Amino acid sequence: MDADVIVVGAGLAGLVAAHELTGRGRRVALVEQENAANLGGQAFWSFGGLFLVDSPQQRRLGIRDSFDLAWSDWQGSAGFDRTEDEDSWAVRWARAYVEFAAGEKRSWLAGHGITFLPTVGWAERGDLTAHGHGNSVPRFHIAWGTGTGVVEPFVRHARQAERDRLLTFHHRHRVDELVVESGAARGVRGTVLADDSSPRGVASNRDRVGDFELTAQAVIVTSGGIGANHDIVRAHWPERLGTPPKEMVTGVPAHVDGRMLGISAAAGARLVNRDRMWHYTEGLRNWDPVWPGHGIRILPGPSPMWFDALGRRLPEPCLPGYDTLNTLKHLRTTEDLAGHDHSWFVLTQKIIEKEFALSGSEQNPDITAKDRGAFLRERILGKGAPGPVDAFLRKGADFVTAPTLEGLVEKMNGLTDRPLLDAAHLRRQIAARDLQLAHAYSKDAQVQGIRNARRYIGDRLGRVATPHRILDPSAGPLIGVKLHILTRKTLGGIQTDLGSRALGADGTPVEGLYAAGEVAGFGGGGVHGYNALEGTFLGGCLFSGRAAGRAAAQQTA
Repeated sequence: MDADVIVVGAGLAGLVAAHELTGRGRRVALVEQENAANLGGQAFWSFGGLFLVDSPQQRRLGIRDSFDLAWSDWQGSAGFDRTEDEDSWAVRWARAYVEFAAGEKRSWLAGHGITFLPTVGWAERGDLTAHGHGNSVPRFHIAWGTGTGVVEPFVRHARQAERDRLLTFHHRHRVDELVVESGAARGVRGTVLADDSSPRGVASNRDRVGDFELTAQAVIVTSGGIGANHDIVRAHWPERLGTPPKEMVTGVPAHVDGRMLGISAAAGARLVNRDRMWHYTEGLRNWDPVWPGHGIRILPGPSPMWFDALGRRLPEPCLPGYDTLNTLKHLRTTEDLAGHDHSWFVLTQKIIEKEFALSGSEQNPDITAKDRGAFLRERILGKGAPGPVDAFLRKGADFVTAPTLEGLVEKMNGLTDRPLLDAAHLRRQIAARDLQLAHAYSKDAQVQGIRNARRYIGDRLGRVATPHRILDPSAGPLIGVKLHILTRKTLGGIQTDLGSRALGADGTPVEGLYAAGEVAGFGGGGVHGYNALEGTFLGGCLFSGRAAGRAAAQQTA
């Protein structure tokens, strides 16, 4: 055989699986349709957020967290309702993952040299109910080095395994078929693609120059999700989220095409929860794109006012940073919004300077470079918006500024095919919200949320602006931001048991076939259920890739 185990996909889950295998002396063939510049896949481009429970960072900041609280939050967010079928393994994966996040995960990451910023972010604050979706406390731990830093130790190990002749890279090899013999996965067949020296993330050619076949005792599929294939996204768009947008921006490189899902199904793997997906509502068109339709997500603080395409303030819990899919549902199911694919933030210069961050390793050069001095100067002590945010403010097609609301609305209307916004209507809504800041109490859910956030020292120091009136001229100029739907993650996929073995239609494992990462719904075919708590995507790749590598190593002992 060509290897003990073939790993299809050189993203984070594939690299972790290869690490576990080669660390146990197994020979690995790592097959990847892109060139060597793309090692780490989508994880390389990520912000590097990881979900941890009761961490030292949390405790130092006065955050009281526990497994019980995190598991309650996870169940409330996931809403598992197919527990006798499609969610049967997902529930078990979910509990195992939360146990991992509250236990071994910290020491395991530290063993690979991965450390975290001293502050902890509060992502997905939830639907404003105790039993529902959302993080009750801050749990979003950002790795020094962002996603690049999370990927790096596993790339380094793979390179060493290559030198030790335990790992062979097969770049520009596109898998078209999983070879199954007598009911067992025994290899892959596919197309050799022409060499392509494009930089990381840039769409590469698909020119065929030959065919290949590799054989092994086992195959691990770690090929990622569907985010760059808008046709597949639309085909599986759930009715509960209304109609899919006609236009979306793309939050992942073009190679995240979903091909291996159908190929795995043809080999006997069962696909579940295809209607569960995760797309952001705060997407921007990248002024300096790398891949086609390249979108960047705003990581907003709680203070911008959010309006639909017709200028109506979004209802709670559709608040910045609170409930991603509830907001998506509102924008796509409200009858008179179905024909509009955008919404708006209205905020002040004072808010953007303190609250705006952009997701992605390339949008956070200080953290990606592990430059603690630059981080302190830029984000804590500095004046003005961080450099990447300021670049979007100056160059981004979705940003407009003006000293007055009337001037701002005129510019906002200039970004749509026809004027949809009425300045007087926006002024009434903004003025009503501003009045809620004149006293220590408030009936406005967003104002309550801002004040709640500032009780947490991490938000007060570096994330949430001092409450002020949007229409206060001294806080200006005013800023309008046109927001797009940004495709990102697949929450369903290949159903697997706790050893990452791919299951067939009858619920029994397909011998020799494993799946990990996004292609497996990050474990079990849907570990997140309907909603993610953030910081759980990279972690899901790490956890499921580790499980797959260990199980395949045991099988091939």
